[in-house]
Amino acid sequence: MAISPKKTPISEQDPKVRAHNFKEVCLGYTPEEAMQEAARCLHCKNAPCIKGCPVAIHIPDFIAAIKDGDFEKSFDILSQSTALPAVCGRVCPQEKQCEGVCTVGRMKDRATGMNNEPVAIGKLERFAADWKAAQPAVKPEPVPYNGKGKVAVIGSGPSSLTVAGDLAKLGYKVTIFEALHLPGGVLMYGIPEFRLPKAIVQHEIDNIRALGVDVEVNVVASRTVTVEEIQKNFDAVYIATGAGTPKFAGTPGTNLNGVFSASEYLTRINLMHGYEFPAYDTPAKKSKHVAVIGGGNVAMDAARSALRLGAESVTVLYRRSVDELPARIEEYHHAVEEGVKFEFLTAPTEYIAYSGDDKNEMGKLVGVKCQRMELGEPDASGRRSPKPIEGSEFTLEIDTVIEAIGQSSNKVLLNAWPELKTNKRGYIEADEATGGATSIEGVYAGGDIVTGAATVILAMGAGKTAAQAIDEYLTAKAAK
Repeated sequence: MAISPKKTPISEQDPKVRAHNFKEVCLGYTPEEAMQEAARCLHCKNAPCIKGCPVAIHIPDFIAAIKDGDFEKSFDILSQSTALPAVCGRVCPQEKQCEGVCTVGRMKDRATGMNNEPVAIGKLERFAADWKAAQPAVKPEPVPYNGKGKVAVIGSGPSSLTVAGDLAKLGYKVTIFEALHLPGGVLMYGIPEFRLPKAIVQHEIDNIRALGVDVEVNVVASRTVTVEEIQKNFDAVYIATGAGTPKFAGTPGTNLNGVFSASEYLTRINLMHGYEFPAYDTPAKKSKHVAVIGGGNVAMDAARSALRLGAESVTVLYRRSVDELPARIEEYHHAVEEGVKFEFLTAPTEYIAYSGDDKNEMGKLVGVKCQRMELGEPDASGRRSPKPIEGSEFTLEIDTVIEAIGQSSNKVLLNAWPELKTNKRGYIEADEATGGATSIEGVYAGGDIVTGAATVILAMGAGKTAAQAIDEYLTAKAAK
């Protein structure tokens, strides 16, 4: 049977409607649509998609189960490799990983000579997870304690949840310490509801809790509980506190009222329900004209959130071209559909303050001076370096700037644990070859606090590797 060159279409909210609400954009496959898409998979023997997946999900098998209509089996296969299938199905950069190496995507359509679209692996993963979540809940039997030790996990993002789930399945007693009032890390505070509903994250965290994992919130490791107490009460430690400290570009005027980091802006909206003010008591600024600085997924999230909060215009300023845009192409297209404007090859040079006589307006942002750029030679990151074009300056009327140019490591824990070696960039030195072992015996680390800001699935991959290493460490320790 000939394979359809195109993915099975998936329903989405109308852009004109969704630009004004925080409900999820993508509505997911029906069972019939999922089975139709699953039938495009060739079930390759060499399975390049598995090699492209950081947590090595057996992709051909879970898709084959969907094709056969056995959705329970499909979810079971997924669960063997990932504790967060509904999350991964929504936010993983599949186009660069599993789908990027899909054999179907490398075949040419005989009619057009164009490459086929790869199998929609991410959308099928999401379908299987959502189908399972809609079934009557069956509480799993926790694995009996193996007697080998207790593990503390600091942070509760995707890397932490993965290591906790995998170790619980091996019979370890695991406690997660989370500084905020809800677990989930970046999944909760960083990614908007319209891209990753919080109920989805909460459901998958509940599944991990059901394995016997204890989650303690409002606990700041090194403050609420000391490093010495953690080392005394646990046999191994996994640190995955992420990279949550926002960076600023240092543009003149950064301290003006109206300039935010994307981290603060999105945390107010996502974790504190700022978009539901006054039902929730964390207000989010009502803006008229918003500029978002940056071009990654966080920039897309901030821009689309600002639009949903009622801004008349939202403009993304990115100093390179659309070809270098680091955001997922799907998120960029969604942003364009919803009305977000893009000024490529443009950089801010100054944030302008109100200059009139009204004392109530003093210190407020009223505009952004910009300069056009052109691309030169590749910089240290390998991307072509932008250079300013003389005489190309112009000014935009802007009352809110959101800088989304990256984040760095949080120093609260690191400063309290000087024996923990860090690199020049301020991240923990962890040996990838030994599953994330640090300079302290029995202490492992992974995710963004080691690599710098990366993807959810890479953080999960580090968690899986660390779980194996911690198991080997504690097994050897118990045998002595």
